[in-house]
Amino acid sequence: MNFLAHIYLSFGDDEITIGNFIADSIRGNKIDHLPTRIQKGILLHREIDTYTDTHAIPKLSSKRLHKNYSHYSRVIVDIFYDHFLAKNWKNYSNTPLDVYVENFYDLLEDNYPILPNSIQRMMPYMITDNWICNYAKMEGIGRVLNGMNRRTKNKSKMNFAILDLEEHYSDFETEFTSFFEELVTFSKQKYISL
Repeated sequence: MNFLAHIYLSFGDDEITIGNFIADSIRGNKIDHLPTRIQKGILLHREIDTYTDTHAIPKLSSKRLHKNYSHYSRVIVDIFYDHFLAKNWKNYSNTPLDVYVENFYDLLEDNYPILPNSIQRMMPYMITDNWICNYAKMEGIGRVLNGMNRRTKNKSKMNFAILDLEEHYSDFETEFTSFFEELVTFSKQKYISL
């Protein structure tokens, strides 16, 4: 799952949210310097990723892309799924997406000193261009895919994945909806047991 899903699957717990968000920037077990609840958020993120990577539905979505994007197909599916979460946000939260995201950006700013350097560098761009709210729009997802392609020095060709999303839109959305319901249940159980 991508940024929005990990934030959402922190269930409104600020420290868990920070940990869940920064987890990809933390290598291995180098987390002892962080507050306990942030460490737990990192562990929750890893549980969510493992569950997602081994689940049949995301694998089905990824298989549709594999021929064109090889191992990048999983990353693309994460981005697509965040699109469907943002687009259908009202089905998952009573808080409007723009308010929810603004609160998250405030949380990041409040915790800036403990964020990894890579997150600190990325944050101004994320907030200024409002990446997370823009996930709801096809143009926003197109920009994300273009940016990811640039990060791979144009090797991934992820910028073309927007065409796959358009072509198989209803299939991806159906798969996301089925999977996300299961993922919320799984994540809630893991969150409670932290």
